[in-house]
Amino acid sequence: MKDNDPLRDLGTKIESAKQNSVDKPKVEDHHSGLQNAWRMVIELVSGLAVGFGLGYGLDIAFGTLPIFMIIFTLLGFVAGIRTMLSTAREVQRNQELRLSEKNERDI
Repeated sequence: MKDNDPLRDLGTKIESAKQNSVDKPKVEDHHSGLQNAWRMVIELVSGLAVGFGLGYGLDIAFGTLPIFMIIFTLLGFVAGIRTMLSTAREVQRNQELRLSEKNERDI
């Protein structure tokens, strides 16, 4: 009599595959949301800082009133907002991809 039963072997393979595909709690998801938030804040602040720096430098160079500083700070704010929006779109695309991959695995 043979020791290895094909049905039992198949059952153990199925059980091991189920164990491998069990979703483990992801600690990194919590941190990735926080990382994305900090990334957006840094993008906004850096846009403001670069705009302020350029405007202030031009005002010093030309000896003008703080007109360049105001204009470039506003332009830096707009650039920071645009960068934040593109980051938000990227995060949303990544979430949609992860959800579609998870749904395909569950099917």
